[in-house]
Amino acid sequence: MSGESTPQTARRAVDELLTPKQVHADYGFSPQTLANWRWMGMGPDYIKTTPSKAGRIKYRRSSIERWLKAQTVNTGDAA
Repeated sequence: MSGESTPQTARRAVDELLTPKQVHADYGFSPQTLANWRWMGMGPDYIKTTPSKAGRIKYRRSSIERWLKAQTVNTGDAA
């Protein structure tokens, strides 16, 4: 059974919480770019785990994937 993927484990992986550093490692957006986007009210949805200005930020992998899909420009499909 090890290494088997079930719908439940796949869903958990999609909703994995990532730090800005992990987002950078997986998607290439620097922590500073992510901070700038948060300040400007754009970019992927995020979770702020503490209310202070220096609160810890997390991103759901599914939110990043959804945001990237929304940014995708389709070319060559004109009918």
